[in-house]
Amino acid sequence: MKTLKFKTNINCSGCVRSVSPHLDNEKEIAHWEVNIADPDKILTVSTSTLSAEEVEKAVKKAGFKAEAL
Repeated sequence: MKTLKFKTNINCSGCVRSVSPHLDNEKEIAHWEVNIADPDKILTVSTSTLSAEEVEKAVKKAGFKAEAL
């Protein structure tokens, strides 16, 4: 299992609710969370197989940006 971190524009609980279905439906994501208190709005994803690019695509589908750290 690897942990990937991203700087995002997911900045409130409403944004988290919007992105949730997209990340929850990604079978290869074991766990994810967004620290909206952090100025960089850090998204942390635990996955065995997904690449940073694949996670970025899932976030983009939800209408948000993610940049791998």
